[in-house]
Amino acid sequence: MFKRMVEDIRTVFERDPAAKGYFEVLLCYPGLKAIWMHRTTNYLWRKKIRLFARVLSQVNRFFTGIEIHPGAVIGKKFFIDHGSGVVIGETAEIGDDVTIYQGVVIGGVSSEKKKRHATIGNEVVIGAGSIILGPITVGDCAKIGANSVVLKNVKAYTTVVGIPAREAGKHIVKDHLPDLDHQKIMDPVKNILDELKVKISQLEKEIAALKKMSDLK
Repeated sequence: MFKRMVEDIRTVFERDPAAKGYFEVLLCYPGLKAIWMHRTTNYLWRKKIRLFARVLSQVNRFFTGIEIHPGAVIGKKFFIDHGSGVVIGETAEIGDDVTIYQGVVIGGVSSEKKKRHATIGNEVVIGAGSIILGPITVGDCAKIGANSVVLKNVKAYTTVVGIPAREAGKHIVKDHLPDLDHQKIMDPVKNILDELKVKISQLEKEIAALKKMSDLK
């Protein structure tokens, strides 16, 4: 347990350049407290002590602003930056080395007692305000742009943006550090509009040429 906690602290230093010292991280990072409390609630949930687990999860929410259902399964080196407004549902499964920012919701779209929440792969980055709905899969090393609404599976090594989220391109992961430089993310809607502009311009030229030929006749 102690080794895992040390790993969590190191993860904060790896992914947040604002972290200056150990006492600061211990006292001022709600995401760290939230994941530590979640490990306790998840243990109680698996041991069928579920009412107490739920009560503790609400205490966790009160003190950190982060709501993680005790049933959610979360891997190693999970990092929540800032954290306010984060909600992770009961049947969510999150892999290793995942980074999420404030306001992220991993929610369900069904009231049935079954798998209702997403399965998130390893080394995924989820931007601020993003919403991932339903029992979909987000592949390893995928990136979700800020304020995106993800309703369908996301392929590995793919960046998605928008409402609903669309593919914005592929990428290569060079290290474990989160990289979601939004000004460099392609806009898939803009790309489609640019392609339409080119096609319209070509059609206008063809129409003008046909009209010219008709006038000559």
